Amino acid sequence: MIALTGLTKRYGGVTALAGIDARIEGKIIGLLGPNGAGKSTLLKCLLGLIPYEGDARVLGLDARTDGAAIRDRVGYMPEQESLLVGASAVELCTFAGELSGLPRVEAMQRAHAALYYAGLEDKRYQPVEAYSTGQKQRVKLAQALVHDPELLFLDEPTNGLDPRSREEMLALVSELPVRRGCAIVLSTHLLPDVERVCDHAVIMTDGRVRFVGTIDELRGARGNEELAVEVKADAQKLADALTKGGARCEVTSPTALHVAGVTTTQVFAAARDAGVQVRGLAERRESVEAAFLRVVADINGGPPPVAA
Repeated sequence: MIALTGLTKRYGGVTALAGIDARIEGKIIGLLGPNGAGKSTLLKCLLGLIPYEGDARVLGLDARTDGAAIRDRVGYMPEQESLLVGASAVELCTFAGELSGLPRVEAMQRAHAALYYAGLEDKRYQPVEAYSTGQKQRVKLAQALVHDPELLFLDEPTNGLDPRSREEMLALVSELPVRRGCAIVLSTHLLPDVERVCDHAVIMTDGRVRFVGTIDELRGARGNEELAVEVKADAQKLADALTKGGARCEVTSPTALHVAGVTTTQVFAAARDAGVQVRGLAERRESVEAAFLRVVADINGGPPPVAA
């Protein structure tokens, strides 16, 4: 879907993208990184909006020479407001459809459909500047959808939203691959948003890609999976027995511990030998936030890993 080779973007003496090599696939891809990591710059390069060095291909098209063709097939929801003063939501979305090459009548029909999907059917004739922040974000989503794109770039779609509006926006985003048949690149610094809706992740820091893969691969990149073990009592006693066998253990309470480096069979065998009753055993899933912090910490003080 997206292929990058040596992608570099400089603004004077500042390097915003530092020779990125990556292949990006998925249904909903979380583009993660702190502010200033290069996420928005990357999206603008992929849309053919700014010049760059290296190679960037989107849906098989060269972003340097085929920017207009890419924008015909890709929807873009920018982070910053890009609303026309005095325009209603219908007028704004119709204009966006016409910019993508749709005839005016078809653009207006699709504008109504996109606004209905975004939950703005009752407010579509009102001036957009009178909208709340959440409603403005929905208009931006609708205008990105109006030409029925194959791929959506959503740049901080939950920025500035209250908890209820944020949850509603994420619900809309999560339904898009099924209801609209498009893939999504969700650029955000809000890690819970990625955990909520994404199946793949791309992590960026300092203009470099540090990780590309599925969310499960991100969580499992520690090397050895961990187990969460619940016991009736004497968690420390079981931890001591497992440690003697080469396991790594962290006792979290008198009745619970985290274990790595052993199988479930070995846990039960050690518990039997130690006379400890196991009441629960499950794979311990690392949060996206914890995995992100681990990936970032792993590259500090050394060269960035190669994104594949």
